[in-house]
Amino acid sequence: MQPVSTRVMNLSHFLTETARRHPDEIGLVWGASRWSWAEIEARATAFAAALRDRYGMRKGDRILVQSANCNQMFEAAFACWKLGVVWVPANFRQTPEDVAWLAASSGAKGLLVGAEFPDHVAACAETITFRVAIGGIGVDDYEALLAAHANADVPAVAVDRDDPAWFFFTSGTTGKPKAAVLTHGQMAFVVTNHLCDLMPGTGPEDASLVVAPLSHGAGVHQLAQVAHGVKTILPAAPRFDPAEIWALVEEWRVTNMFTVPTIVKMLVEHEAVHAHDHCSLRYVIYAGAPMYRADQRRALEVLGPVLVQYFGLGEVTGNITVLPPAHHSADDAAMRIGTCGFARTGMQVAVQDAQGRECAPGQTGEVAVIGPAVFAGYHDNPEANAKSFRDGWFLTGDLGHMDAEGFLYLTGRASDMYISGGSNIYPREIEEKILLHPDISETAVLGVPDPQWGEVGIAVCVARGTAPDATALLEWLGERLARYKIPKKVVFWDEMPKSAYGKITKKMIRAELLARGEIGDG
Repeated sequence: MQPVSTRVMNLSHFLTETARRHPDEIGLVWGASRWSWAEIEARATAFAAALRDRYGMRKGDRILVQSANCNQMFEAAFACWKLGVVWVPANFRQTPEDVAWLAASSGAKGLLVGAEFPDHVAACAETITFRVAIGGIGVDDYEALLAAHANADVPAVAVDRDDPAWFFFTSGTTGKPKAAVLTHGQMAFVVTNHLCDLMPGTGPEDASLVVAPLSHGAGVHQLAQVAHGVKTILPAAPRFDPAEIWALVEEWRVTNMFTVPTIVKMLVEHEAVHAHDHCSLRYVIYAGAPMYRADQRRALEVLGPVLVQYFGLGEVTGNITVLPPAHHSADDAAMRIGTCGFARTGMQVAVQDAQGRECAPGQTGEVAVIGPAVFAGYHDNPEANAKSFRDGWFLTGDLGHMDAEGFLYLTGRASDMYISGGSNIYPREIEEKILLHPDISETAVLGVPDPQWGEVGIAVCVARGTAPDATALLEWLGERLARYKIPKKVVFWDEMPKSAYGKITKKMIRAELLARGEIGDG
């Protein structure tokens, strides 16, 4: 039987409905500026009118966004969705050439751009038909457009479940970024699931602090806040500043924040955490990578039982597993160490072998997932779609195993595994052991070519103070790991290269190793 209707709520209705119920309540804070929900709705509607009436944007059209976190970026998403236009946010730290490629590959007609990015405007000139600047740089000004279209009437267009709402660019750890198509119906499920599984009981009395770019996971997280009338706090500093973060937590009685493990680590290790009251925090949500046990334990000791982990790629919009506060503990005996949790509500997760058969508990395979949070496929990339789906399951590219109770344990990315002397080596296990050393703050282990063994491991480490002797570190590790898993070489750096989202990526580390001459390019 064919469905009678596939129509769903337009995502912009989250803001419209919250503005109806809480018009005068603060919805967004950025530095000294405040906007009520009614003001945010009015500004989003005015920008939607400008996109429609000045530039002729219609349902299905796309607009690229090159901007650091700001209120205009926050509003623009709802303006796009109201029209059925696809919001296409870029990683704002990418080069002009990278963003020009995103503009062309996404088919974007317009560019919403911060004034600090004139080179990006120039790079996109050949493919973009109009540009709107947040701050004047010789193109149409965002605030002027809002003034010219104030009080316009823009009813939300009708949308179906699979109508695109957001092109979510993958991080591009291998090759060019791919645009995962997130839809109106899918995102409504994701928002509901976030509120159900990650931060139950969250509502208008709460406050959420943004500690990551709105272009990716934080944007999804903040959409969930809008749905329940939770005010969003944007830090004013252009760069991550732990002292500012903790001051804002105290000032606004922040109850939840979303970030990545490396940022949690920096926050709890900064002296400001002890100078400000953070007892309002109920949920510190981390994702993007598993948190090393040493860092997890330290965060729990400093913050208390507030950690929430989720595992979920952009393609599944952060909706694969959850490990709630009740399953975190600083006591190793009371914790399933290494797990990223169990399947999210409404989602089915399996570990499969190369033929698509479900693995037995404890057996390593590829993590696969089905459910309403899975994206609609990659935009204009049938080859990637064919590789990423098997019998309806989305293949994540992550390796792991499940225990008998359904808790998932990640071993690492399939691309991170290396084979040394015929044995599969999973860097994650080695990294966990290295971080137990009291003098090591961060580490990453990679496989590199070796004429005798095929591949061997190299460990890149950041010391807490004076770096220990590399030979002594390997001897210490030899008491904790099988001999064939021990890296052949250790190097110490002052700091790790990190992505725009604060993640340590093997692609960046490998490039830096090559640049430093630590490994060959064979």
